[in-house]
Amino acid sequence: MGDEDTPDQMTRTPDASPSCSGSDSASPGGDLRDHVTLTQSPTTRHVLSHQGGAVEGQVLGILPPQYPEWLGSRRFCRDHGCRFPYVVGAMAGGISSVSMVLAAARAGILCYLGSGGVRLDVLRAWVDEIRSELGGSGAPWGVNLLHAPGEEGLEAATVELLLSREVRRISASAFVRPTAPLVKYACAGLKLDARGALQRRQRVCGKISRVETARMFLAPPPGELLRRLQASGELTAEEVALASRYPLADAITVEADSAGHTDRQVMGAILPTILDLRSARVAMQEPECALHIGAAGGMGTPPAVAAAFAMGADYVLTGSVNAATREAGLSTKAKEMLGAAGVADTAMAPSADMFELGAQVQVLKRQTMFAARATELRRLFDTYDGLDQIPGPKREQLENKVFRASLDAVWEETRRYWAGRKPEILEGITARQQMALVFRWYLGRSARWAIEGTPGREIDYQLWAGPALGSFNEWVRGSWLEPLENRGVVDVALNLLEGAAYHARMQALRQAGVQIPWKDTSFRPRRLLLQQSASSSAGALGTQP
Repeated sequence: MGDEDTPDQMTRTPDASPSCSGSDSASPGGDLRDHVTLTQSPTTRHVLSHQGGAVEGQVLGILPPQYPEWLGSRRFCRDHGCRFPYVVGAMAGGISSVSMVLAAARAGILCYLGSGGVRLDVLRAWVDEIRSELGGSGAPWGVNLLHAPGEEGLEAATVELLLSREVRRISASAFVRPTAPLVKYACAGLKLDARGALQRRQRVCGKISRVETARMFLAPPPGELLRRLQASGELTAEEVALASRYPLADAITVEADSAGHTDRQVMGAILPTILDLRSARVAMQEPECALHIGAAGGMGTPPAVAAAFAMGADYVLTGSVNAATREAGLSTKAKEMLGAAGVADTAMAPSADMFELGAQVQVLKRQTMFAARATELRRLFDTYDGLDQIPGPKREQLENKVFRASLDAVWEETRRYWAGRKPEILEGITARQQMALVFRWYLGRSARWAIEGTPGREIDYQLWAGPALGSFNEWVRGSWLEPLENRGVVDVALNLLEGAAYHARMQALRQAGVQIPWKDTSFRPRRLLLQQSASSSAGALGTQP
């Protein structure tokens, strides 16, 4: 594809014929921003850039321009005010930070703020900062709403905050059933326009990895919840009537083998199933409503992104590839560890928020012992009924190497925390429940140590990562995107999208019978910069100074 330090330039005109300049016309597929003409001679098939000149041989067809903006659903982009069918997913604890949201949103990329595990007052300050910076620009952004089992008050308070601050998009994660706060957020402000089409004031993107959860988001909210919200005055009769006819969410992100909480699904199996469910649901709906389906998990290289779009995804969502970017809310040491990860450098470990239920998260195992130590804590929890039953040598090992404090001291700190946050959890607590809370202290702190870069705790860093991060690191090796200081969230997005467009063009040529040299089957990262186009309010890819 030419020198990776020589950038492409792209000007987007979303209607009619796009203009083009500065692309790599030396590639087998010609200039991605131009039509190409496929011709056949007596001996072979050729691809010629379509510049209006004479064409020799029989013309077999013309391929249209290949733009990153056009890989997925243009309706998704229109509904969310995005330029690209690409979403930066929420990473808890503010790893998907205010800086990340601002950088992505200003580039026309939807990004969700990582609010999981964040205090409400901190979240309020972050949301206010984003609103102040973006003003009324209409830039796309949202907030993660993480289901909190047993803490309905926190979920409700978070929804009240988001509604009061006019946050118009949420990524609804870890929901196994609709809750009153989620339904209230989704349904407040529902109305029909003059054409009878549904208009949503807030947009809900449900993050799922199971068919039954997808069905929940594709169905209307439960009638009991709607009636309760109407009785309390939180929804109007008109909103309830509309909500009973339409799906709870207007978008669903299908999560395959991803970082953090994951069922380690295979994208090629789960995505087509959910697409079929969407088709069946839309066929029932009159008038038709928007139901966008996106793909997440494994989106670490251009071919993976291109494959998701080829399967029918309306958009893609990336996660752990953004954790080592400049804007990520992680310590420098943690980013260095993530930047060195390979495809096989992840493992499953117990989850802090659902430890007792046996839930797991996918984390980095290279340069950290978190996965092994967390798994040992789970084994002890399954073996003993309380801290006092743990044998002396094992208890001493936990105190000296894992907790670095006595279990009694950890319990006292844990007890004070819950007494201030949710005192009822301490009422009648059993020895086994006490042990779970103590073990959760380590699981929760390990993530915070990675975010804050706590010295001496590097071996205990909990870093959420999936195989996509390793494949991304391999792809950028030797390119300008390998150094962490060059990895901006927008740089990552543009290169994955540009590369996916390249692979889509190559696949179209293969299907037409053109033989592509193996050396040209890969797209290398290059410097891409968004610029304002003189002819359109949309941006352009141009030279980076």
